[in-house]
Formats: sequence, structure tokens, C-alpha cells
Amino acid sequence: MSIEVNAKARELQGKGASRRLRSAGTVPGILYGAGQPALSIELTHQALSQQMKSEVFHASILTMDLDGEKQQVLLRDVQMHPWRQQIVHVDFQRVAEDREVSMRVPLHFVNADQAQVVKFGGAIVSHIMNEIEVACLPKYLPEFIQVDLSQIAVGHSVHMSDLQMPEGVRLPGLIRGDSAVASASIPRGAAEEEPAAAAAAAAPVAAPAAGDKKEPAKKEAAKKEPEKKK
Repeated sequence: MSIEVNAKARELQGKGASRRLRSAGTVPGILYGAGQPALSIELTHQALSQQMKSEVFHASILTMDLDGEKQQVLLRDVQMHPWRQQIVHVDFQRVAEDREVSMRVPLHFVNADQAQVVKFGGAIVSHIMNEIEVACLPKYLPEFIQVDLSQIAVGHSVHMSDLQMPEGVRLPGLIRGDSAVASASIPRGAAEEEPAAAAAAAAPVAAPAAGDKKEPAKKEAAKKEPEKKK
């Protein structure tokens, strides 16, 4: 999926110029990388804001049309206004086809409803990570990494090393440790109720002792003679 971003070279510099650009509905930004000088750019706020609503936009190689010249870039940083829905500044990095890039891509969790512990055990699956850092050549950059939860078990987690990585993609974070991505657990209330219910079902019903048998109240009342009046 190819996404195109339109930008123009920005001539005016400084805070005052940036404020005027924002007031005019334009976002100041910078383009850097690939061994070339950094370049100040500007983009239309409305178009950029719409594109940023897409998850793919944040984790894909983008095609930037800069004054008619197209090049491959990555969105590296976005600064937002503290309380307004306004993009204050953006950073883009140029991409070289022969150089590896590092990028955080979203995790898509699938098949949780097929896990035995969820279907029959009442377990709840928790997502420990929502995105993960990958490293690869630009042509291999995935839009997301899929996490299959069909075999997850209570007391065990799905780790980074369990993920099926696409061709040419690696996880730099594994060097620092095999972190958990998702886990399954039984809710506390359900975990306490199950043993209690099982114990109650297994407990034998105590039969009354032979000497403890009592006649019904009506029979006992019939046996009693009425009191004679004096």
C-alpha cells in the first residue's frame, strides 16, 4: 500500500514564521537522513491530519512529493498542541533502499477466542505490548506483526521469540531480553468460586443416625392426651 505525502520546501525560519504557518493551516516540519542535508518543509494541516488517523501511515514507507520530486520517507516524530487537535511539527526521515531501518509497528492479536483456556476456562487474555520495534530493509517493512493467541495457556505468556516474523525482518529487542507480548489469566473471582463449587459437589450428604429419627410433629401431637379440666 503506497501512501503519498505532499510537501513544499520552507524558506522562512524561526518561531514567528512557524506560528504564522500554523495560523494559515500549514504544519512546519523537517526532512533529514540518507546522508543528505536536513531540509525545512511545510505540509497542509488538513490533509496531514486525515492521513495520520490511519494506523498504516505511522508504520509504512511513505512517498513524499516534495515540490514535484518524489522520495521514500518514514514519519519519525509528531508534536501535538497541548490541548488543541493541532499538529505543531513533524519529522520525516529519508529512506535509502540499501540501508536497514528500525521502526515500531503495531501488533495485531488474532485467534484469542479459539484458545482452549478462553473458550472453556473463562480466561482473559491481556496484551502486554501494542507495538514492537522491527529492523529490516525498507522493502521488507511490514505494516504490522500478527500475534497468534490460539495456543496460549494460563500461567504462560506469548514472548517475542514466539512471533512469526516476515521475511527479512528481525527484532532488535531480543538482544535485551525475550519480553512477554501477551498473557492469559483466570479472573480472581472465578478462580475462587471453582474450587468451592467443586468441593461442595464432591462432599457426601450425611445420613441421619438411627437414634436421631423423630416422628413427625403431627404424630407426636396425636399421641399426647388432652389435658383434663379440673
